[in-house]
Amino acid sequence: MIDWLCFGWRKRRNYEEFNGDKFQSFKNPTISDRNPAANKHEMKAEADSKNQSPATNNVSHSQDKARVFNYRELATATRNFHPDTFLGEGGFGSVYKGNLTGTSEVVAVKKLNPSGLQGEKEFLVEILMLSLLRHPHLVQMIGYCAEGSQRLLVLEFMPMGSLETHLHDLPPDKEPIDWKTRMKIAAGAAKGVDYLHNEAKPSVIYRDLKPSNILLDNEFNPKLSDFGLAKFGPVGDNSHVSTRVMGTHGYCAPEYFLTGKLTAKSDTFSFGVVLLELISGRKAVEPTRHGGRTSLVDWARPLLKDPKNNLQLVDSRLRGQFSVSSLRKAVEVAAMCLREEANARPTMHEVVIAMDYLISKKHVRTRSESEGVSIDIGPNPGETAKTLNPPDVNREQAVAEAKMWGEKWREKRRQSAGGSSDDGLSSWVAQMH
Repeated sequence: MIDWLCFGWRKRRNYEEFNGDKFQSFKNPTISDRNPAANKHEMKAEADSKNQSPATNNVSHSQDKARVFNYRELATATRNFHPDTFLGEGGFGSVYKGNLTGTSEVVAVKKLNPSGLQGEKEFLVEILMLSLLRHPHLVQMIGYCAEGSQRLLVLEFMPMGSLETHLHDLPPDKEPIDWKTRMKIAAGAAKGVDYLHNEAKPSVIYRDLKPSNILLDNEFNPKLSDFGLAKFGPVGDNSHVSTRVMGTHGYCAPEYFLTGKLTAKSDTFSFGVVLLELISGRKAVEPTRHGGRTSLVDWARPLLKDPKNNLQLVDSRLRGQFSVSSLRKAVEVAAMCLREEANARPTMHEVVIAMDYLISKKHVRTRSESEGVSIDIGPNPGETAKTLNPPDVNREQAVAEAKMWGEKWREKRRQSAGGSSDDGLSSWVAQMH
């Protein structure tokens, strides 16, 4: 029951500060993505006196990285924040669609609500993070406004809105996103998190991965947004970052909730929840008939233990339009990410490899279809559909999967503490014999 207990702290305005008890200011938060380590020490969030608060005036931007807007410009772009331009609302405040004067560029304007769930420090953290980070699967910051008491962020506009809208808030007359698109979204989101963990310098733990923070372009390519809760990862010999627990219902890793020790594997757990939402169409936390709440992870755990239960996990709105083998692989990835022991979960880089493999496969129909068997054919363009009997199907699947998932992951499991956890490969390889 601890899988969904991350709640309550977001109601407080007295939030923890960025990677320390307090931070003074951010200097030059527009580190060049060509040499992100060059100004690393300048960008460090410094722990200092509790009586100090961040000074927005100390935030500076190079012109090629972030534009400083005045409030009038953004009021004009959004027609004075007219209700017709309203896109949505979150902990930061309200988001509006705007057209920048002179360029006609369409942007999203996030306007901080002074009485909202997030405050000045989260605003500064998001400026810092979005200035530091550049990746195709992260939303790009165009600029900001810190004029007087006004706090606004100007971001690239994502025309298809959030994953949450398409997955959980879909009107009855709209078709749900198909299986292939769901897996594409999961793979892209995984790449964004992998970048934060392994390519960003310094590394970043996202800490707020959920469907409402995954935004979609016209082709349903995902980009991560809302970095107000992000933290720099551990440095040196440190294995974790100790911090007050913050997050969203249903997505918080159990060890983080219990100890306040934050690691990259906390994001892996959150990804597992999002992938499970994409598979099932269910929300991470849903109300019960008796006024309580039920966790998606708690509901799914018994079903994740046996592949025979996979079809009970899948979203009924898909009406069977998916490959059973693709479903099986997606469920296996979700199950690995949701392991209760953090060390037993894969890294996000390993998740990216698994998801890339999953979406690269061609799922073709054969005479085995009537027997409920779908065959994966490799991604090579010259390959044609094959008609195989069931033993050959099992053999071909096992060989392909063992090649992609095999040695690296099995070696990791052998070396890990108590490496008895089953990664699913042994059963696949056994089918070859």
